[in-house]
Amino acid sequence: MAGVMYKAKKIVKNVRMIILLVVLVLMIFSIHPNFEAEGVAIRSVVKDSVSHVAGITSPDPKATPLSREVILSIDSKTITNVKDFFEAENSLDVNRTVRLETNRNVYRVKTRPLLNITVTDELINVTINETIDTIEEINGSNVTVQKNVSKVITRNKTLSEVIGVESLGLSIYDAPTTNIRKGLDLQGGTRVLLQPAEPISDDDMEILLLNMKERLNVYGLSDIIVRDASDLSGNQYILVEIAGATKQEVKDLLAKQGKFAAKIANETVFLGGTDITYVCRSAECSGLDHNYGCRPVANDAWACRFRFAIALTPDAAERHAGITGELDIINVDGSDYLEHKLDLYLDDEMVDSLYIGSELKGRETTDIAISGSGAGKTEAEAVNDALNGMKKLQTILITGSLPVKLNIVRTDAISATLGEEFTKNAIMVGLFAILAVVVVVYIRYRRFEVAIPMVFAMVSEVVLLLGLASLVGWNLDLAAIAGIIVAAGTGVDDQIVITDEVLRGESQNTISWKERIKKAFFIIMAAYFTTVVAMVPLLFAGAGLLKGFAFVTIVGVSFGVFITRPAYAAVVEILLKK
Repeated sequence: MAGVMYKAKKIVKNVRMIILLVVLVLMIFSIHPNFEAEGVAIRSVVKDSVSHVAGITSPDPKATPLSREVILSIDSKTITNVKDFFEAENSLDVNRTVRLETNRNVYRVKTRPLLNITVTDELINVTINETIDTIEEINGSNVTVQKNVSKVITRNKTLSEVIGVESLGLSIYDAPTTNIRKGLDLQGGTRVLLQPAEPISDDDMEILLLNMKERLNVYGLSDIIVRDASDLSGNQYILVEIAGATKQEVKDLLAKQGKFAAKIANETVFLGGTDITYVCRSAECSGLDHNYGCRPVANDAWACRFRFAIALTPDAAERHAGITGELDIINVDGSDYLEHKLDLYLDDEMVDSLYIGSELKGRETTDIAISGSGAGKTEAEAVNDALNGMKKLQTILITGSLPVKLNIVRTDAISATLGEEFTKNAIMVGLFAILAVVVVVYIRYRRFEVAIPMVFAMVSEVVLLLGLASLVGWNLDLAAIAGIIVAAGTGVDDQIVITDEVLRGESQNTISWKERIKKAFFIIMAAYFTTVVAMVPLLFAGAGLLKGFAFVTIVGVSFGVFITRPAYAAVVEILLKK
């Protein structure tokens, strides 16, 4: 017993072991495990949503997972997971104030109808921001809602029963339990690899990346990675990774250059981005066009129109006045319009054509309305298509066109459910690998004083890598996990080399301990440099898709060679030396 205590003290006092323990403590502190975390973390907040109006903001993309705002309750209903959140959200009534509590603040969120209404003498039109609560305030008898909502509102039914409640505008996920960032493979999302249609300079690439980030942020997406990449042939690429976004959503937003132009008689009046000073995205001045609404256009098809306001620069307004001042006035269905329409082009394709009222002839106006349409097999699909189309057009008008057209090379979409399975499988494989190493090493050496330090060193390398990932903000994906496995595997190989050299020297009793360890580390360093040299090309191969694997492998084997394996050698020397 005295001998065991003596060796334990020597291990704890050993300089190499102290270095390992200090670094381990720092990395565990960086990971900051909190397995009792409850609630749902806010991933993003849709601009102009009810939550945004209440003061809730999207988190900083660079913020650590555990520092994100977490929703704890909605109207005193405890929120422990994503399911609880959506159940609480779906139970909300229209036009009432909801108490939303987070780990930072208590917010008062005023709910609003999904599609609000106003009243005329003959029918109910879908428009913006009414606060009528029941049908009794509209009419004492049954009426049919026209346009968007193809249901009959009966007496005493609340509007929320008919048209629904607008969502809170929050993208959420289960509260994180560590500061380790999960990549798309583990949390779900979309990865898109894009290639410029033509070579561009470094300055243009920087502008392109900033524009894309702005476009994605304006669209309401967060947890975004946008970076340039290249392959060994010198081809330029852009890698975009977005957690929680659908494949089609990202493709539609990024595949097009987004070059918007408004023309009258084939003369350009204004361009997206440069000539537009303001784009309305709030409910007061954007939404479905109540003068048109939604209507069946065929037996199995519906069409809806949207409309939103924009403000032009004085120069664009002057061009508008100059062009319209020379146009004649015509009469269409009893109304006076200019002879040429305002044609809207997106990426050189006409997306809509709008009549220009005769009162705008030769007038320098900075405030105009943009409209467009959506279609679907059902009315609901048409509404959704119109609102999505409006959102994309608003985004492009705000951010302007990209400096170059982009081609989609590859897209990968992973569901959140599949990401959870990947995480569980990765943990199970890791535990199985550790168990397998313990069994094999014990069978090989029949000595626990060899097997236990070896397992400790292997687990330490994994913790060091995870800690560094949380410290610098790496996204842990399947490629990174593969790199961790490779690093841990090379660690076991090196520890076996150390153990064999030590035991061989012990049996021969002709070589000093120092020479045995030195000989082992000569082999280890040769293998280390071989691994690093093999990984360097992978940092640039495959348009950067293998960068995570190569980088994690290099960092992992470096941790092992300079921290864990020297500590393991010291422990084995103390335990085996007689």
